[in-house]
Amino acid sequence: MNVFVGNLSHQATEKELHTLFAEYGEVLSVKIISDNFTRRPKGFAFVEMKDRAAGEKAVEKLNNTRVHMQVMVVNEARPKNSQSSYSGNRY
Repeated sequence: MNVFVGNLSHQATEKELHTLFAEYGEVLSVKIISDNFTRRPKGFAFVEMKDRAAGEKAVEKLNNTRVHMQVMVVNEARPKNSQSSYSGNRY
């Protein structure tokens, strides 16, 4: 299960998130998203859990918890849309 972690402190590290989520099951990967130009964290991450039950438990327990004095938003990641939500004419 892929989990979205939002409102993430810029001080948080992938290692910290791995440790935090590992309390609920096996973590396959952690990726803090950074700006391509500045390399600064954008304030969100994705955590891939080995199984759905572990992911759901992590979402339930970690949503609205504080890490580095900031309340995280944790929920199931939604698939990236292949098209923009804008449906108007571009020209």
